[in-house]
This record gives sequence, structure tokens and C-alpha cells, in this order.
Amino acid sequence: MSEKKRGFLGRLFGGKEKPDGEPDVAAEFPAALEDAEEQRDEDTADVTASVEMDVEPVAAMSAPVEPFGIGSEPQLIPDMPPPPAPVGPEEILSTDLADEPEEPSHAASPAEPEPAPAPDPAPEEPKQSWFQRLKKGLSRSSASLTEGITSIFTKRKLDASMLEELEDILIQADLGVDTAMAITERLSDGRYNKEISPEEVREILAEEVEKVLEPVALPLDLDTGKKPHVVLMVGVNGTGKTTTIGKLSRKLRSEGKKVMLAAGDTFRAAAVEQLKIWGERTGADVIARDTGADAAGLAFDAMKEAQEKQVDVLLIDTAGRLQNKAELMDELEKVIRVIKKHDPEAPHTVLLTLDATTGQNALNQVEIFGKVSGVTGLVMTKLDGTARGGILVAIAAKHGLPVHFIGVGEGVEDLEPFSAKDFASAIAGLA
Repeated sequence: MSEKKRGFLGRLFGGKEKPDGEPDVAAEFPAALEDAEEQRDEDTADVTASVEMDVEPVAAMSAPVEPFGIGSEPQLIPDMPPPPAPVGPEEILSTDLADEPEEPSHAASPAEPEPAPAPDPAPEEPKQSWFQRLKKGLSRSSASLTEGITSIFTKRKLDASMLEELEDILIQADLGVDTAMAITERLSDGRYNKEISPEEVREILAEEVEKVLEPVALPLDLDTGKKPHVVLMVGVNGTGKTTTIGKLSRKLRSEGKKVMLAAGDTFRAAAVEQLKIWGERTGADVIARDTGADAAGLAFDAMKEAQEKQVDVLLIDTAGRLQNKAELMDELEKVIRVIKKHDPEAPHTVLLTLDATTGQNALNQVEIFGKVSGVTGLVMTKLDGTARGGILVAIAAKHGLPVHFIGVGEGVEDLEPFSAKDFASAIAGLA
């Protein structure tokens, strides 16, 4: 057996000499060992041939690559880009630093365009004065009057037919018959067969309206020495009683008065909740009960608590009542009787809220509520929703009740003390 085979068998069987007395397997079975060695060589050759056969088809799919030799350069495949050159630490450091943005320079580069200036903020719309809001609110009423007057007094001499047409326009605007006649008489004085401009007619209209309204334009006086000063709000549904109470509460709180609100409109859950919200906004205490509770009982409790807490003003809301429903008006009388049990002089103020859009019906409301509850003053609302805002003039001319506030919108600032001059100028369309 050769040394090569001997070395392999030696490694196979441990490569050590056997101790004395033990048989040498390699010596006793030389033929078997040689057959085993030859079989191993054949198996190795078969595996090598199989690998070569598998590799050759794969290698044939790409361009041939020259074998590497000692000192020779590799031949790369033409279609593949060359690999990047190795980068040293110094180059890596310099590359990282180059990629970092430079610190901005305080001096602007002449090559760089200067940034465009920021646009100026949009100017805030100036807050409108009360007269501007009033004029805007009465725009429908003034437009109706102005168009009618202009259509009559344009390049014509004053005559009886023109005065009749003007009187009809004024009555349709709900200014009332008395006021309409007063305006036409004023125009006819010394102007027959003379031309008169629409502007002159509107100036006379404003003057006559102011004469009617001036006596009733009175502020609401709550400093009468009564504590609490009880204000009862009355009126039909939809005239804005609850909203007016909230706005009055805010005004009174801004004056430093201690205010309490009584949710006497127990028939409408929305009215109770609305008054609670106003109470939270204005910091006023609110007395309320469940929907459907007795309104008179609530008024009694409110009077008692207001006296105990030394409240300055107690504002009592009531359910909306139609003036032609006797049983509902009887309930209002009951509320007033209960209030008088605490203070015979209360309620000290009874405010009737009127919706200007109801037109002539507002005259009937003033008459009926005046008899039942003893109305002491008026609040005219929703003048911005009608072209017949002159109804306030007719009411003032007929009943002479003080007009404390007028409203031309839903906002808190849209309810203001009544001014005869401002109202007259606005309804006549004057600046």
C-alpha cells in the first residue's frame, strides 16, 4: 500500500500505532481497504464532474471573463458600469462636510434675488356706529319710501294729486293717517304750483316723524329706589321677549347691577334653556322650573329669593300670549297678582315687546296688553325685517307710550336705547 493511501487509512482509523497484542486491521485486510480507497476516489470524481456540468450553462449566459492571473487585471463585462473608486477616510470626511449647508451670511449675495415683501394684512372693517346699523336695518322701509317719493316728485309742480299719492305711500308704510296728513299739509304750505325735489320731501318727512317720536323717546330708568326693581316682560310669541331679557341683563351687568332672571315661560323648554344660557353669559342668577310648571308659583319664588339676595333688578319672562285669548290673558293677570303679594307696587316696569313685521296688528297688541298688565314702555324688535317700519310712528302717535329700546338685528349690540332723531333720519334715508 502506498504512503498516500496509508496516510488516509491512518487518518481514517485514528492514525496511531496499535498497542502490542492487538491485530492491525490494515494489515489483515489489505484488499478491502484498497477497494474502499478506490471507491472514494471514484465518488469524488463523479461529484466534481457534476458540479462542472451545472456551472457551465450558467457561465455561458454572460460574457466570458478572463481568468485572473498573477499580476493581471480583471476584464469587466462591457455593459456594467465600473465600480466606484475606494474612498479613504479623508475623502469621506471632506464629502460629509461639503454636503452640510453653509451658515447663512448676514450680507445678502448680489446674485440672489431679494425676497418679496410680505403682503400687508387685510384692513379690518371699521365697526359700524349705532346709526349706521340702524340705517342698514331700516333700509327696506326707507327704500320703499324713497322710491315712492322720487317717482312722484320728479320735474313736476306740486298739486293736489301729488299730495294724494304721497299720502297713500305714507299710509302704506304704516306711518299712520295722522302723520301722513301732517306731512302733506306741511308740504302744501306755500308750495302749490312750485317744483319740489325728492330730497326736500324726505327732509320734511324726517322732521315730522321726529316731532311725533320725540315725546316718547325715553330711556329705561331702573334706579327708582326699589330693591329689587321688578321688570315684567310681556308680548305674543315670536316677538323676542326672552332674547330682549338676555340683552337687557348684559347691559345691566355692565353697569354693575346685580341681576336675577326668572324663566316664567314654563310652556317652552327652549325658552327656559335659552334664559339659562343668558344667565351663564352675563353672570346673573336664574330661577327656573320644569317645563309645564305653574308660572305664578315660579314668580312667587323668584320674588322671595330676589329679596333675600338683595338683587338690584329682577327680570321676569312670561309665556307668549295672543291678545285675543281671554284664558291666557287671565293667567298673566294671576302672575301679576302673585308678584304684588310680595310688593304691592310691583311690577315696577312692564315692557311690551312688539314685532315690527306684524304691522297694524301691533297697534291692537299695545291696546290689549295695556289693559291687562298695565304696560309702561315698549321695545320694538325686528325693524330690519320689514318695509313698514313706520308702524312705530303710528303707535307713538296713537298711544304715546315710552319707547325704550329698538332692535335691528339678532346681535347684542343691535338693541339700543331709542333715539327719535336717529330713527327719523334713518327711515327717511338721510345720511
